[in-house]
Amino acid sequence: MKYGFFDDAALEYVITTPKTPLPWINYLGNKEFFSLISNTCGGYTFYKDAKLLRLTRYRYNNVPYDNNGKYFYIKDNTDSACSVVWNPGWQPVKTTLDQYECRHGLGYSTFTSSKNNVEAKVLTFVPMNDNCEISKVTITNNKETAAKLSLFSYVEWCLWNADDDMKNFQRNLSTGEVEVTDGGSTIYHKTEYRERRNHYAIYSVNSAVDGFDTSRDAFLGAYNGPDSPDVVAEGKCTNSVASGWSPIASHQINIDLAAGESKTFIFVLGYIENPEDDKWEAPGVVNKKPALKMLEAYKTEAAVDAALVELKNYWKELLSNYHISSSNEKVDRMVNIWNQYQCMVTFNMSRSASYYESGIGRGMGFRDSCQDLLGFVHLIPDRARQRIIDIASTQFQDGSAYHQYQPLTKKGNSDIGSGFNDDPLWLIAGTSAYVRETGDLSILKEMVPFDNDMSVAKTLMGHLKCSFDFTATHKGPHGLPLIGRADWNDCLNLNCFSEHPGESFQTFGPSEGPVAESVFIAGMFVKYGEEYAQLAELLGDDAEAKRAREEIAKVYQAAITAGWDGEWFVRAYDAYSNKVGSKECEEGQIYIEPQGFCVLAGIGVKEGLAEKALKSVEERLDTKYGVMILQPAYTKYHLELGEVSSYPPGYKENAGIFCHNNPWVSIAETVLGHGDRAFEIYRKTCPAYIEDISEIHCTEPYVYSQMVAGRDAKFFGQGKNSWLTGTAAWTFVNISQYILGVYPTHNGLSINPCVPADFGDFEITRKYRDAVYHISVKQNGVQKGIKKLTVNGKEVSGNVIPYESGVKEYTVVAEMG
Repeated sequence: MKYGFFDDAALEYVITTPKTPLPWINYLGNKEFFSLISNTCGGYTFYKDAKLLRLTRYRYNNVPYDNNGKYFYIKDNTDSACSVVWNPGWQPVKTTLDQYECRHGLGYSTFTSSKNNVEAKVLTFVPMNDNCEISKVTITNNKETAAKLSLFSYVEWCLWNADDDMKNFQRNLSTGEVEVTDGGSTIYHKTEYRERRNHYAIYSVNSAVDGFDTSRDAFLGAYNGPDSPDVVAEGKCTNSVASGWSPIASHQINIDLAAGESKTFIFVLGYIENPEDDKWEAPGVVNKKPALKMLEAYKTEAAVDAALVELKNYWKELLSNYHISSSNEKVDRMVNIWNQYQCMVTFNMSRSASYYESGIGRGMGFRDSCQDLLGFVHLIPDRARQRIIDIASTQFQDGSAYHQYQPLTKKGNSDIGSGFNDDPLWLIAGTSAYVRETGDLSILKEMVPFDNDMSVAKTLMGHLKCSFDFTATHKGPHGLPLIGRADWNDCLNLNCFSEHPGESFQTFGPSEGPVAESVFIAGMFVKYGEEYAQLAELLGDDAEAKRAREEIAKVYQAAITAGWDGEWFVRAYDAYSNKVGSKECEEGQIYIEPQGFCVLAGIGVKEGLAEKALKSVEERLDTKYGVMILQPAYTKYHLELGEVSSYPPGYKENAGIFCHNNPWVSIAETVLGHGDRAFEIYRKTCPAYIEDISEIHCTEPYVYSQMVAGRDAKFFGQGKNSWLTGTAAWTFVNISQYILGVYPTHNGLSINPCVPADFGDFEITRKYRDAVYHISVKQNGVQKGIKKLTVNGKEVSGNVIPYESGVKEYTVVAEMG
């Protein structure tokens, strides 16, 4: 069943009931200030770093779902004998609404609800060039008589460090500090605004108020939750000024509306950081000038409306970089709007802040951010360039890297450390994608530090060489790359062993102790090693390119010999040199990762192994909801395999459907020219195609999830971990570059679609470097192959449009056959 619908013309998803299976959220913000907001107004806000600079509290593992948020309470006092309290987003009071609608757009959300002929519309967004969240609240009286109402706002401040905020109560309950000005219209959250910090937050409304509160206990009551605040029940704020304990910000505005009358109020939740040369006058005294400037900018409806137009225009322009028109409405919807939008969110967040990642335990992932770059480099190449430099700066001199870094400091996370042996190769992948997209070779000559220490800096190309050499020099007894702590599958920990099973185990690093090997990394090395060799050639270093290809050939040979199991590729060798992902195994006989990645890298294609591997995937791993990560599921714990077997069968790495690596298999099918099969895999995990089963899938029907429960699971088909997943980037790469077939090379755009036989003709507008390409594809019922390519009226040989500097527009006709 559905809980809403797509409004493609408005670029919105419309939710028609607040009772979705799980909270369905949106992301607000594009640069440094971000909010998460759900379809019931839950969520939280932070500046740059969801751990270190959190503005508002959110309670994870919460009951009921989605608690806390930024709420507006409406108390209808028209009938003095029976006042009614409700929220435009339904939560937290959960009064039954007469009408409800939430529209999640690109960087904004709107809520329109009504109760007893009073309508409330809340528009919430983060403007393009300010560190604040704006909520425009319009109340309309649709009664035939006058209405007497009270509007209460509510946010709960986090004491900045979200991790410390939820643990260090003996200190934090004494630190909360606020200041109230303008008769209560503006509330300053200035906790620790002394020598410790040079920033503060504000919550303000562009109206005189009839009361305010800054103490949570005073507003809610000591034993109440946000669903039943004392102040709202009483209809009168207490004008409390918090000192310690839990500070909040709440305004009360009493509203008298004639029949048919509307009134609008603008609330601003902002972050202020004083310039270094503009310190405060004395400890604890807020420098209000930056805040007043911000509030003045959004004081009027006209200013807010203009800021929203600017935001919408930004997204329309950004998403025009790749646009398809076809007879397949759901493909167009995902490619043109939601897939690219999700790619931008993963650029901003990596895996740090969602409803499944608290923003506390993880920073920006090395592997994650490199993969995400594949999906957004065509949108924001300048910011992609800086992201590559930031990631490379966390690398070590031997080529390994911190697995994560904090976005605020851009320094490696020592709590997680290194040892994930796929990480180095992802840096090559991201850099290659950037150079192919932009033609910018200067990035390869940029001096980049190791571990953020410029005294040991090398060029970025030097970093890529370290990445390549790390894999080339860390191989095991079968000639395959060492896995280290893990490869892409963080839960496959094969350097674990026990001298006394069940009593103890040790984990070894990449070059010590038992030497588990990864066939998946072998596939990566073949693919991205070749891309490294191409970069070397572009810099004129043919000797390095030749050396690289010699190393690649060795790993290729190991993959088709030691890495082949007869019908599919082995997943790995464990610390004892036992096969993992082999017919010799009792459980976990076949894994998805090497089948997809080895074939998309070209391994086994000419030998006939690739066809067998993908056939085995279809026969053994495929389901109606997507391709499972492994089979058979592990039914008992295998110490020698690490965490992978600790999950119940059908969930996560233990035979779940990882949407992230389904695109690898789809791409692999395009390598073999199987357009029908490639699209079938794409369709099974594509949100627009599974919207009708939202009661089963549960997560948002407009964005991808990381995982869908596999057929061994009790809740087969249920999605988890939506939004922040490499699925977004890899699926966009799959559909845009391989299925639709517009692939950026160093020499120009390659046009080589691989589509279902009945897909039909289609047109793509693609911005590439400094030109716009208008591409018409005549399918002719063919799954793959270009028989004729015409560029600006002239037929060209092959399927690559030669890039010509200075040519700003290309008209391309590609005839398949």
